[in-house]
Amino acid sequence: MSKTWVVVAESSRAKIFEVEINKSRKFLKELRGFTHSISRNHKQQLSGSQQKESRHSQLTSLHDTHKNHERTEFARTIGEHLNSARNRGLFNKLILMSPPRFLGALRKNLGNETSKYVVSEIDKNLVRHNIMEIQAHMPIRY
Repeated sequence: MSKTWVVVAESSRAKIFEVEINKSRKFLKELRGFTHSISRNHKQQLSGSQQKESRHSQLTSLHDTHKNHERTEFARTIGEHLNSARNRGLFNKLILMSPPRFLGALRKNLGNETSKYVVSEIDKNLVRHNIMEIQAHMPIRY
């Protein structure tokens, strides 16, 4: 029996679902959620005066560099989880749903073998959407 996983992710959150079939109808069941609070909270941790200073290009550049680093680290975490799950045979099809920047980072962190299991990519940020909305963006065939 074919097991399909759906990964819905952005730079600070990710959810992994499994496609289940009941009476020839497909639906999603959440398996696991991930959060990367460092990338989500970094700017909020700055004081008011530091936030004003961050408007200067040099500090903005440092913030962007930090943000890119955290995005890469979170994509690595998700990639490692997916590579491990593939090695254990937990899925044989993979659908990725993510905004373009994070989708690229995620692709880079999937192993060559795991990448072969990707049957569809949807470049939208759906991580804060409910299951019904996510299902509405699923490809018809996979």
